Amino acid sequence: MSTSYDNERRDQLAANLAAVHDRIDRACTAAGRDRHDVTLIAVTKFFPAADVEHLAALGVTDMGENRDQEAAAKVAELPEDVRGALTVHFIGQLQSNKAAHVARYADVVQSIDRAKIAGALDKAAAAQDRTLDALVQVDLSGATGRGGVAPQDARALADRVAGCAALRLRGVMAVAPLDADPAEAFARLADVADVIRGDHPEATWLSAGMSGDLEQAVAAGATHLRVGSAILGSRPAAR
Repeated sequence: MSTSYDNERRDQLAANLAAVHDRIDRACTAAGRDRHDVTLIAVTKFFPAADVEHLAALGVTDMGENRDQEAAAKVAELPEDVRGALTVHFIGQLQSNKAAHVARYADVVQSIDRAKIAGALDKAAAAQDRTLDALVQVDLSGATGRGGVAPQDARALADRVAGCAALRLRGVMAVAPLDADPAEAFARLADVADVIRGDHPEATWLSAGMSGDLEQAVAAGATHLRVGSAILGSRPAAR
């Protein structure tokens, strides 16, 4: 990769990141919230480790990945100092047979949607003498195949996660349905989060909002925003 291209890419990422931060700032102001209470997660799916390095140099502290194989390779490629400064969030659907692998490199798993996944992650993290931050993924669409536990079952799953020695329950995560008002969907997620927080006061995270609906997520109380294309641009074809 040429130096000129690398510099051009860095400048593009810097401009995109500044625009996203401005959107978050304005959303927090409109919602009467402290900007420091909202964490930006740059979702780098399909983009190279070089982009992660650029973003880290620009102040990004959290990266998100959807696919285990790609995530593991990308994290391994990062320089040690860059990896040490980043919190890596696994945000994709997870199968129990992948739990041991994900537990090696992820710091946070946001997509726990059934007890079997919680148990597999707990066992894998304990075997590696690690503690993983964990979020219960809630299905707001009712559609099959998208991942997430039904809202009415989230409380019981949160109890299961909280009971795992190597998992630290942090809160909930959801994706707004494609055919629904994201504001209404995130309000429902906030209600679920409130119920779980009543049982587990430490579960304060609410991961919601992406490039197209981060303002509605902030208004609903999101503490973590998962933003990809608004920072990195249109995704290249899957490799």
